[in-house]
Amino acid sequence: MRKFLSRSLNEYGMLLVLLLLCAYYACVTIKPSATDGPAGGESCAKLALSEMPAMHSAAIVVGTAADAIGFANAAKARLTAAGVGSIRVMQGGPPEVRQQLSQSIAASSAPDAILTTTQDAAWVERIQANLPAISRTLLVIPKVRRWPVFLTVQNLLNIGDQIAVIAVVAVGMTMVILTGGIDLSVGSLAALSAVAVSLMIRDWAGGVHAGTMAMLGCSLLAMAICGLVGVVSGSLITLFRVPPFIVTLAVMQIASGQANEWSKQQSIHDIPASFTWLGKGASLLGLPNTLVLMVLLYVLAHVLLSRMRLGRYIYAVGGNSEAARLSGVNVNWVILIVYFISGLSAGLGGLILTSELQTGSATYGVGLELFAIAAVVLGGTSLSGGEGNVIGTLIGAFIIAVLHNGMDLTDVNDARQRTVLGLVILGGVLADQLKRRPWSLPSWLVSRNVADSETKRSPAEKTLIEEKTI
Repeated sequence: MRKFLSRSLNEYGMLLVLLLLCAYYACVTIKPSATDGPAGGESCAKLALSEMPAMHSAAIVVGTAADAIGFANAAKARLTAAGVGSIRVMQGGPPEVRQQLSQSIAASSAPDAILTTTQDAAWVERIQANLPAISRTLLVIPKVRRWPVFLTVQNLLNIGDQIAVIAVVAVGMTMVILTGGIDLSVGSLAALSAVAVSLMIRDWAGGVHAGTMAMLGCSLLAMAICGLVGVVSGSLITLFRVPPFIVTLAVMQIASGQANEWSKQQSIHDIPASFTWLGKGASLLGLPNTLVLMVLLYVLAHVLLSRMRLGRYIYAVGGNSEAARLSGVNVNWVILIVYFISGLSAGLGGLILTSELQTGSATYGVGLELFAIAAVVLGGTSLSGGEGNVIGTLIGAFIIAVLHNGMDLTDVNDARQRTVLGLVILGGVLADQLKRRPWSLPSWLVSRNVADSETKRSPAEKTLIEEKTI
């Protein structure tokens, strides 16, 4: 049983952490939620019919909010289906609605019930109190329910938007770290990709009049530039044995400087509205295109690492590069490929940012490398290489997104959010170290404890120990 629990925690510990985080923020963000729009109109009509089954006439009163027409149409459809003969819809501000009610009462009679939204209920009640003919008319308002703001559809989609860029960049970072390397340049490469694609669309593809194929070509070329930079990083690491940390730190500065030089430190806005299809568009299933792309990318990465020869080579290089070389693995080519993939994924992240904001800027991607590394580490990938998977990285990215979103919902300031994220990263690294190497007391402390115990022993105990030793 103990071994089973230990194995389960090792394999599913971060998933459990993610579920606990979701449960916590679901509990602390429970707030009264008014149901307006079509769903509110449907429930309001059902409530009116339950309180007055023999209803013959009704007035549906709504203001000028965006979802008012949806509320009115849904309520009217439900009342019509129930056989209510006279249904009048009145929309506008308090003066217009008061006039419409007065004219309706004068032309026929007072309605049996008045249906309105929760946000319009206050001023509708005042009108009702000032019109004697409807002062006792049944006023029906949708019931207010308590529901976690964290679990609303819109908020869950927001989490998906927040996670997309980090998760995409973390795919390449996972492969790099699996080989025992690190890539600090991905944030700057994302900015370089954003600036490059924006400039090419503006100067080569016709700007706001650019066609679909031209934008696609510019996007692929921007990704290729980032992939080429990744190959350069991998070449310096393999040919000259420069530590990955130093190489990618230098490349980060170069890519950032080049992005600023190309853009002249200005945002580039001449991008057609259709380019936002990737960042803001929705798929046939109603999910954001970025989420669909992210899922497809992770499926491909999982297949590569778990079912293809290159994936086995990546794990072998990270586990023991010398043993992999002696086994016939071309270690240098494997390292080149993973840095190339890391550059491509960073370039794709930059394209997503440009599509979401319809603007290219050299300021994109600041700190993105830290979030990507945090997602990889929290997902269980060892910084020493040879251990981990992309599914864990996706869970780690979700943990970061849920933390950010939950702290935003609970009004945690930005400084404290940075502190929490740093503690989470530190906890992930410590967990990785403890998993690979059991914790023990420092040797100097153990020696001191032994010496202390020797001095505290009585002469009889020392004599007994000596006899047993003999």
